[in-house]
Amino acid sequence: MPVLNERAYLEHAVRSVLEQDVDGPTELVLALGPSSDGTTELARRLAAEDERILLVDNPAAHIPVGLNAAIRASTHATIIRVDAHSELSPGYARRALETLQRTGAANVGGVMRADGRTPFQRAVARLYNSPVGLGGGAYHGSDHEGEAESAYLGVMRREVIEQVGLFDETIRRGEDWELNLRIRQAGHLVWFDPALSVTYWPRESWVRLARQFRATGAWRGELVRRFGRRNGLRYFAPPALVIVTAAAALVGVLQLVGLLRGVAGLVASIVYLPLIAYALLVIGVGLAGPGGVRQRLWTMAVLPTMHFSWGLGFIGGALRGARDTVDASRLGSRNTPLP
Repeated sequence: MPVLNERAYLEHAVRSVLEQDVDGPTELVLALGPSSDGTTELARRLAAEDERILLVDNPAAHIPVGLNAAIRASTHATIIRVDAHSELSPGYARRALETLQRTGAANVGGVMRADGRTPFQRAVARLYNSPVGLGGGAYHGSDHEGEAESAYLGVMRREVIEQVGLFDETIRRGEDWELNLRIRQAGHLVWFDPALSVTYWPRESWVRLARQFRATGAWRGELVRRFGRRNGLRYFAPPALVIVTAAAALVGVLQLVGLLRGVAGLVASIVYLPLIAYALLVIGVGLAGPGGVRQRLWTMAVLPTMHFSWGLGFIGGALRGARDTVDASRLGSRNTPLP
């Protein structure tokens, strides 16, 4: 479990791991980044209370670096990746181990079930769980078990991930997708089991959400630079939305100043149609959603925030590379503990 500024979520995440019922010994390795909210002190207290918890340092705070440090410090044949912003469902580990054995897969993952406490966070969670929000990856709600492109978090055979070289430490977001690509290229199976469920708690504010999605988009653009069309078509939808919006803005300006008129102006106006359709989609998703007025209004704000932040990040990452882009939403915390 890589950990950075997760004081509000860490104890619940750790508890969900330690309460897993499996045959044989287990351990939980926390890779501690330089937190500023008391997370490290909490982690040390938890480790002092339970000998199954091991601590390793991750001074760079990069997720793949922390994951590799934790894997190297671990001792068992199966690696279960967990996240400090999430909670494993009861029976998760036992079911995952059974699925590994039954399918012969190298990596098994399940469903990310986002949840929220506030109207904003519940709006974000709803869109995480919807194909309209994040593009319909299997782990966002599919109920069909089978071979998969990637696995959310992942329950992995140690011998396989050591064979392919652990996580690529030059990739700061999307590192799990890239690892699973190498696993599949090596001839192994990645498997999705919808009976496996992990509760994920999204970012708590609009600014943090926008920062998270911009960073994620930038690194997806970097992965497209490196691996081209091995990336699914759904990843290109948000940057296409950004490009269409920019084109519509340009057409609008040219029409206002009189440089685009007549038949040419009429033809150019076609560029507005996809934006009108998108606006209607956003409004429809918001109005049709559950919750009160605040949650529905947040839904209509969150959906374009996700898409445009991700799309802008993707374009920058694809054109010039992700470089030193980090998920700035993780660098500070004002969270309040979960009930």
